[in-house]
Amino acid sequence: MTEREKMLAGELYNVKGDPDLVDERNRCKELCYEFNLLRPSDKEGQTELMRKLLGKTGTSFKIRASFWCCYGFNIEIGDNFYMNHNCTIMDAAKVVFGDNVFIAPGCGFHTVNHSLDMKQRVDGLEYAKPITVGDGVWIGAGVQVLPGVTIGAGSVIGAGSVVTKDIPCNVIAFGNPCRVMREIQQNGGIND
Repeated sequence: MTEREKMLAGELYNVKGDPDLVDERNRCKELCYEFNLLRPSDKEGQTELMRKLLGKTGTSFKIRASFWCCYGFNIEIGDNFYMNHNCTIMDAAKVVFGDNVFIAPGCGFHTVNHSLDMKQRVDGLEYAKPITVGDGVWIGAGVQVLPGVTIGAGSVIGAGSVVTKDIPCNVIAFGNPCRVMREIQQNGGIND
């Protein structure tokens, strides 16, 4: 099994041990760099580069510079997706965003985790777990989403939260660690 196959299977893999992974990361960084240098008025160029970089895109989306990711091919975004400035996606595993997802500035989505064993960490061993964000989710400024998390459809994650565990559908959640505070009613109101 190659290091890439181990990575995609969620197993411990050597991030330095596969020239193909190194090449993929370098290709991705070049595309991110190119994207981040485009003029804000070059909407067509931005869309074209993102379609080239990401694994799957919806018909309409907007990603604001600066944007960085590791591989790109593991990221899927739905229709009417919006990601504001200075966001990072560490996509060694799949990161899937549904339709109508809104992400505020300064957010991070981190599928990668390093070994707890010091020697393994130094040797470049890590593992990755997927992240899923459901339809209609709004993520506030500075939120950090950790490996293996699913955020349910319709939920709102408050600014500055660190999401370490799954969040159900249609709730407001915030904090460090992020936790559910209350439900959201179907008409957009809040259940106290």
